[in-house]
Amino acid sequence: MLHELSIAGMVCPNNVILAPMAGYTNYPFRTMCESLGAGLTVSEMVSAKGLHYKNEDTRLLLYHGGGKGTRPLAVQLFGSDPDIMREACESEELADYDLIDINMGCPMPKITRNGEGCALMDNMPLAEKVISACVKSGKRISVKFRTGMVPERKVTREFAKMCEGAGAAMITVHGRTADKIYAGPCDFAEIAAAKQAVSIPVVANGGVWNKKDADKILKMTGADAVMVGRAALYNPRVFCEITESEAPPILPLFKEQMALTRIIYGERFALVYMRKMAAFYIKGLPGSATHRRELFEAESCEDVLRLTQRIWGD
Repeated sequence: MLHELSIAGMVCPNNVILAPMAGYTNYPFRTMCESLGAGLTVSEMVSAKGLHYKNEDTRLLLYHGGGKGTRPLAVQLFGSDPDIMREACESEELADYDLIDINMGCPMPKITRNGEGCALMDNMPLAEKVISACVKSGKRISVKFRTGMVPERKVTREFAKMCEGAGAAMITVHGRTADKIYAGPCDFAEIAAAKQAVSIPVVANGGVWNKKDADKILKMTGADAVMVGRAALYNPRVFCEITESEAPPILPLFKEQMALTRIIYGERFALVYMRKMAAFYIKGLPGSATHRRELFEAESCEDVLRLTQRIWGD
């Protein structure tokens, strides 16, 4: 079911997409996933207000290496103020991005209690104003959302139609309500309902851990593309499996990711971040619990590299 994906004239080499994940999908991780077969990768979510107030941490999230090796470039933006969202879309910081994805699916209370993320699904008039304002910036806009806040208020079909009417070029539907976070089965029927309601590309998201899952969600929903999230944290080579390409050894990938992370974000960030990534990558290996303890006791990037070399072999 692999094919090129065209989003309002922007062509991706295939229809397998890396999900935006806060705290994880930074530039080194995205470029690695692209090298392993992801047809499009999306940055971790960026606050429109953070850009408005010139927050340096927010600006650092937007690092993209000058666009080298990361075309098309996609960024995820969140916020609920239409004017500030449009301002962010028109900002110099987002000028290089080919696609701006609006987050209307984050279920975390620190986001929803401010009326942002998935909370916008309970305020469709405001959600429509946000999308329309962003479209007026002239940028290519997509929207990622869930099936609703709670099972009693599923609005997938209606929300999908609203997004298209407001000018979105693509939608991604995570087939769970916000209260489920990541638990429970993905609701294929709701994603299929969104696909049937619109003519723009629809991306299916939720519960994809391998090629079998990817094929199933595409077949059951009729979606145009599949989005992979947590599976990529545990096994970025899942993109090789889904695209049926040869998977390289994990150790060289890890070393390259570590080196780039150190260069861009510095030693302290690299140590904390790469310890977490290594812990993901070793899940399921013999002795992984012991290895995780050793990783989180590591006091330098060199210590982490030595440990991973011992675990995976030179």
